[in-house]
Amino acid sequence: MFLVVATQTERRTETRARLLEAAAELFAERGIEASSIDAVAALAGRTSGAVYDHFGNKDGLLRALLESWVDDVSSAVVAELDAATTLDERLLALWHNVAAPPSGDGRWIALEHELWAYAVRHDDTRAYLERRYRAAWAGVEVAAADWVDHDTAGIGPSVIGLLLGLEMMRRIDPSAVTDDVALDALRGVVLGARSPARI
Repeated sequence: MFLVVATQTERRTETRARLLEAAAELFAERGIEASSIDAVAALAGRTSGAVYDHFGNKDGLLRALLESWVDDVSSAVVAELDAATTLDERLLALWHNVAAPPSGDGRWIALEHELWAYAVRHDDTRAYLERRYRAAWAGVEVAAADWVDHDTAGIGPSVIGLLLGLEMMRRIDPSAVTDDVALDALRGVVLGARSPARI
């Protein structure tokens, strides 16, 4: 009996992984709206019923995919920040995990931008993305408070926006956005972008 349960659990885990991989490929290639549940299921070698069973709908599939990547990146960032001893090392850890994330095969940032465009047109996804970004902004602000000797309240959106924008530009022209360029820009935001009210 235990063997049968373990096998069913393994099959469900494999099906979930295959559906997530298929969604990642299609969403990055075609966009979210142009990728149907049936196409995702077919690419994964599963039925559309499996997508609904595991994720509820396409939005659930998209969120599960991004959350798995965000979890991987968060774990890597935390480990690298713990090992870093200077501000530059910490900022480079943030940059490297956006520019070359530990999972997603380079599709993560393309899908992040696709999600943003999708969220602009879908209020429930926009609300989800807002919650996700607010958590990221808060995390940056809390971490940065230990790195510098001034108030870091409010820098989260600037840091996250800069990271995503730099990565977008790097994909267009890698030579234009080197690690040094990214580091200088991030350093400028963390050290210099203070309003008179916070000085």
